[in-house]
Amino acid sequence: MEHSRVAVAGASGLIGSALVRSLIADGHEVRRLVRGTPRAAGEIRWDPEGGHVDAAGLAGCHAVVNLAGAGVGNRRWTEAYKQRIRDSRVKGTAAIAEAIASLEGADRPRVFVNGSAIGYYGETGERTVDESAPAGEGFLPELCVEWEGAAAPAQGAGVRTVFTRTGLVVSREGGAWQRLFPLFQAGMGGRMGDGRQYWSYIALHDEVAAIRHLVDTDGLSGPFNVTAPTPLTNREITAAMGRVLHRPTLFAVPAPVLRSVLGEMAGDVLGSARVLPTRLLESGFRFAFPEIEGAIRAAL
Repeated sequence: MEHSRVAVAGASGLIGSALVRSLIADGHEVRRLVRGTPRAAGEIRWDPEGGHVDAAGLAGCHAVVNLAGAGVGNRRWTEAYKQRIRDSRVKGTAAIAEAIASLEGADRPRVFVNGSAIGYYGETGERTVDESAPAGEGFLPELCVEWEGAAAPAQGAGVRTVFTRTGLVVSREGGAWQRLFPLFQAGMGGRMGDGRQYWSYIALHDEVAAIRHLVDTDGLSGPFNVTAPTPLTNREITAAMGRVLHRPTLFAVPAPVLRSVLGEMAGDVLGSARVLPTRLLESGFRFAFPEIEGAIRAAL
């Protein structure tokens, strides 16, 4: 992609902030979608839950990347918080898609990359799944189906639309691993439940590189699993954390304890998602950190 203009929703989040740094470092202009009154050049006002985006701010952007949404792992899943998770993603995506569709000619962005998650597939056990697999059952799969479906206005307007079904991002800056690193560094890390559940992970570096690849590569549309090609069990990841950090991994958190502490969200930790990035690999993308130990070291 030549030097161009990219609008980013969720620019202050883990993935969004890393993406913005990467784009700016390569000379691209970034416009950030912000709540409330814009206070700096390049900010675009939006209200995701209210379903409003200042469409004029998106005019002339080559790409729009939507990574916004209330954190899935930030707090216990009460019914009220589950509604907030849903509204922040579904209504926010619909607002952006409708704003994109309202623009015409050269003002309309050429590509819309909308965040999604491997939660789309639900519980997969030891079975591997790729983008050809159907949605699973439960809160997260239903959320992902609605989330992706909300992009329909942009697709209907002929804008190339991509869904990034992201796995667990290995980073000290946010997400699940932000909580894991201090535990393991203190020698208190260990498997969760029986440790046989598969975790599909990705290094933050590869996550950003994949999004940029999907923005830059004409002809790519639809869902792409943004996960490393080697999903591992929680037990295997625990052992890798111990090796890289040179710490014991003797502790284990029994499944009943996780369920009592986390409630319904425990299913996301104890559930198994063995997801393969088939379409991403077929598109020519190459991972810098395809193995877990490299991803952990990159995060350090």
